[in-house]
Amino acid sequence: MYTPVTVIGAGLGGLTLARVLHLHKIPVTVYEAESSPSARAQGGLLDIHDHNGQLALKAAGLMDEFHSIVLDGHQAMRVLDPDGTVLFDQADDGTGGRPEVQRGELRRILLDSLPAGTVRWGHKVAGTRSLGDGLHEVTFADGGTVVTGLLVGADGAWSRVRPLLTTATPEYAGTSVVETYLFEADTRHPAAAEAIGGGSMIVPWHGGREIFAHRESAGALHAYIGLSEPQDWFAAIDFTDAAAATARIAREFDGWAPELRSLITEGDTVPVLRPFYALPTGHRWERVPGVTLLGDAAHLTPPNGEGANLALLDGAELGRALAAHPDDIEAALTEYEQSMFPRSGEAAGATEPALTTTRPTP
Repeated sequence: MYTPVTVIGAGLGGLTLARVLHLHKIPVTVYEAESSPSARAQGGLLDIHDHNGQLALKAAGLMDEFHSIVLDGHQAMRVLDPDGTVLFDQADDGTGGRPEVQRGELRRILLDSLPAGTVRWGHKVAGTRSLGDGLHEVTFADGGTVVTGLLVGADGAWSRVRPLLTTATPEYAGTSVVETYLFEADTRHPAAAEAIGGGSMIVPWHGGREIFAHRESAGALHAYIGLSEPQDWFAAIDFTDAAAATARIAREFDGWAPELRSLITEGDTVPVLRPFYALPTGHRWERVPGVTLLGDAAHLTPPNGEGANLALLDGAELGRALAAHPDDIEAALTEYEQSMFPRSGEAAGATEPALTTTRPTP
């Protein structure tokens, strides 16, 4: 089968690209490994910034839908010391530029904006290869294939499209988080709820330890317990034994305020280890006909509040570039990449000239 524009990955960036292309009447097909939109939970809160993520949603014509899912009051931010002392406390007065939404709800409004059949679920990519002249073939795990005139890798950290462009692979960034949830917090975990307040709370790095937590819908607290340790350190912890893993992580926070430690010890779900990986800062590649990347597939970094916003903007900017050059895909990809590379590098803190990795020989 042949499709003119093929997007791998139905995350925020890939769906934004599909939406902008749909608005410009450019046919697009999105292939997603997950079996359905509800196959797994879609993560926690996202703060969508007025200088990038919201610009993308405007380009997608979805600002009304976006405003309908904003969680009022959740831009509030608190900074605490490990002993619980409040160092900074900013209320949400409604004038901030980074309203919070649930990732799953944002993905839903993007999916709802696309014609039925745009996303093909249950299509896990097994491999990709160049056919020459800007054409690429995608092979799926079930043996099916598709040939495309434009292949876009929006498939995240472990992209199957990226090897067509670069030899770069993500490396462990030196930090991991242990993720916990506390439900019905105002009644069941009042001390932790009070510490977090109405929005987000952070205890910045202290001896290689950090806690970030935010209030989600329905009174849930979602916490990320950060530890700067090598992967071998975490490998020594049996996360299949929830009680033992919880106790081991909590020991690293001895002496911290009880309301902060409770985000570890009183979790209502099993603790989940999430190591952080990153591509080289300023990662870029030489132009290859008929293929490009967006979002984490292009510029994976440890979480810094910009990842989802950059993916949204990547999708919108690529869509607009293709609409502006309907008869010249290479001009569109060049325009998109020349804008995307410095933008993502700046967001990642790149101060030196961007790294160009070597493309593998086909």
